[in-house]
Parts: sequence; C-alpha cells; structure tokens
Amino acid sequence: MRNICVVGTGYVGLVTGACFADLGNRVTCLDINQEKIDRLNQGIMPIYEPGLEELVERNVKAGRLVFTTEHAVALEDAAFVFICVGTPSGVDGEADLRYVREVAESIADIVNHPIVIINKSTVPVGTGDWVADVIRKRRGDNDLQFWVVSNPEFLREGAAISDFMSPDRVVLGSLDQEAANKVAQLYLSLRCPIVVTDLRTAEMIKYASNAFLATRISFINEIANICEELGADVREVATGMGYDKRIGRAFLDAGLGWGGSCFPKDVKALAHMAVLHGTHPQLLQAVMDINRNQRRRVVMKLRRALDTLDDKVIGILGLSFKPNTDDIREAPALEIIHLLQNEGAAVRAYDPAAMEVASAELRNVTLCEDPYQVAEGADALLLATEWNEFKHLDFERIHQVMRRPIIMDGRNLWNREWLTFLGFTYFGVGQGIYVNE
Repeated sequence: MRNICVVGTGYVGLVTGACFADLGNRVTCLDINQEKIDRLNQGIMPIYEPGLEELVERNVKAGRLVFTTEHAVALEDAAFVFICVGTPSGVDGEADLRYVREVAESIADIVNHPIVIINKSTVPVGTGDWVADVIRKRRGDNDLQFWVVSNPEFLREGAAISDFMSPDRVVLGSLDQEAANKVAQLYLSLRCPIVVTDLRTAEMIKYASNAFLATRISFINEIANICEELGADVREVATGMGYDKRIGRAFLDAGLGWGGSCFPKDVKALAHMAVLHGTHPQLLQAVMDINRNQRRRVVMKLRRALDTLDDKVIGILGLSFKPNTDDIREAPALEIIHLLQNEGAAVRAYDPAAMEVASAELRNVTLCEDPYQVAEGADALLLATEWNEFKHLDFERIHQVMRRPIIMDGRNLWNREWLTFLGFTYFGVGQGIYVNE
C-alpha cells in the first residue's frame, strides 16, 4: 500500500484521491478550506459527479481515504504528492500559479524524506522546472531528495471516474526516468498506454489536446452557421464527415459552443504563452472568437423571432456547461442570460443539478422547479444544456402553457418535425427556421 497525498479537493483532486484509494493505496486529501473538509468528513460532496459519493464513502469506510487541512499530517509519510489545485486565468489569460507555489513552499517547509511531486493541475509549459526551483530556493539547502513529474489530467466532468479508471492514455513527463517509472507503477493496474516524455512536452500535450478539441467544436459551429445560410443540415454534414477515419465523429456536434473549467482557460493560456514567446496564434484566436459569437447568434435569432426582447419572457433549460455536472463556469447559458437581460428580457431557468450553484451567481433570474414551470407564460424556450431529462418532455403540455410557441434548440436535441407539427416555431443550430404552415 503506497502513501499518497493529494493537494486540492476540487474535481481533479477529489476524483484522483478517491480513485487511487480504490486502487488500494492509502490517500490523504489535503485542502485549506476547513468547511469543505468538514463536509467531506461528513460524507457531503462539494461537487456533483456521478458515482463519486459512493466511491468516497466506500474508501473512507475501508480506511484508505482521509481528509485533512493539516499539511504536516498529509505530507508526513507521503511517497507521492499530487498537486491538484486551481490555476485560474489572469487578466491576459495567463495561468495564476499562486496556489501551486503555496503547495511547493509547504513541501519545502515540511517534508524531510524522499518524495515524488506530481503536477496534475493544468499549468503553463515550464512549470515543472519552476516548482523545483521554488522548493530549492525555499529550502535553502540540498538535503531534500525530490523529483518533479508532470501528469496532466484528462478527466471529463460527468464521466471523471470512468475516465480515470479507463483512460485513453496516461502522460508522464520528468527529467528523471526513475521518478516517471515510479508514478507509472501507480497506474499499471489500469492497463492503459503510458506515454513517458520530458516535463515540458508532457505539459504541452495537455494544452494541445484541449485546444484541438475546442477547435473541432468551433469548426463545426462555423460550418453550422454557413449551413443555415445555404440551406444545408449541419447534423447530416457532421455525420457524413465522421465516416472518414481521418476525421471521426467526436466533438462535431454543433451547438452553443464550449465552456467549463478547462477549454476556455486552457485555450486562452496557450494563446497567451504563444504571444509571450513571439508566435502568432491566429487559429487559437479564431477558435475563441467563434465560440463567443455562437452565444450572440442565439440572442440575435430570438430577437428576430420576437421583434424585440424588451419585456419578453425567455425560458432557459440547462445552466451547467454540460450534462451530468453542476459546474456553471463559462457555461453558455450564463452568457446568454446576461445578453438577454441587457436587452430587457425576463429570464426563467431550470437545471437538474446546478440550481444551488446558479442561485449564488445569477441575479434577477427566476429559478423554477421543473421545465414546465419554465415554459409557463414564456415567449420562447431555449435549450442550453442537453440533459437526458430534457430529451422526452411533454411538448403538447409545453405548447399549451407558453405564451408564444417558439423553441430555440441550442443543442439540436429535439425532433424538429414533431415540434413543428405541434405548432412550434423551431430554431436549431445549423438547420435554419421551421414553422408550422
């Protein structure tokens, strides 16, 4: 049984700690937020992630997983320490490394035994070298044996546990082959490809992967906008493209664009690093511009359908940036709500998981108990997040309670033929406008 310390109990840290414990290791999760740790010790999860509560409960009962705010306790016998703290965006898109620095300094202050330090937070290229420098400078001597390994995470919110337990690959970067091999041993039971490279290449793999996926989404959204003008259906276009093995079908669903805690931050940070080092990230800038424009197009469509948004009631279904999470960071729905309110619209909304989180962020938005309450008296209904709960709504009932039967399907989830048959005016993404004649 290996002793592992995981610093940070957000999405990455909590999932990483719980999964490593489930693989038979003894894991101590460390966080400076006493309230969060107290709630975790009571079995209350700080985030919504399918299967996480059961995983944490099982490993706490087995004695393999503990939570603390005491750095000395967490680091005392740890052979490995995973840094899983936040790296929020600065003003120009640069990653804020203050929390990573705090962890590195704590290690320097407390640890007196050989230890492998693993960067799992998404950090700028070169951070692994920087962490080592911070520890050496803080320590002031050379008696601490430590090695830094980059191990970027590729966890999708809503599927994080399965992504950890059945990864496409594990990426490890280090200047010390033996240190990388030690971390690789932690993952061997997962029987997945393990890519071992140098520190900076491993850090770059993470940014390049997320930037490429964001680019695919922005690409298909731009194609969708062209389809609307030319009378083509982007859904069929994406399907036809996807049969080409060189292209594939993943991340080619037109919609409201990408959001969340990773894509916006990582694309912006990569563009910032590129500019800082004298290159011109024109494609990355276009990817971000298309994503912003996608939300504005939705508001434009609603304005055209209603002539004006002033004093209109717009219902929003879905607030989280994707299904199966309560994360609303950079969620398309939030920006759309802001744009609608700026034009005088009243907004009503519902989400299966993100209501509590959203209530602390949204102002002057009526949060409803279910989709039908959202639709009652609405001039238009916008689908912003494709939760399973929204796939099979009673649209006959919705048609009866809406003031105007206008549907904006921001995720191309619903059957447009059925909705137009029922009397709705239907807007999709990359499909044009469909009205019951």
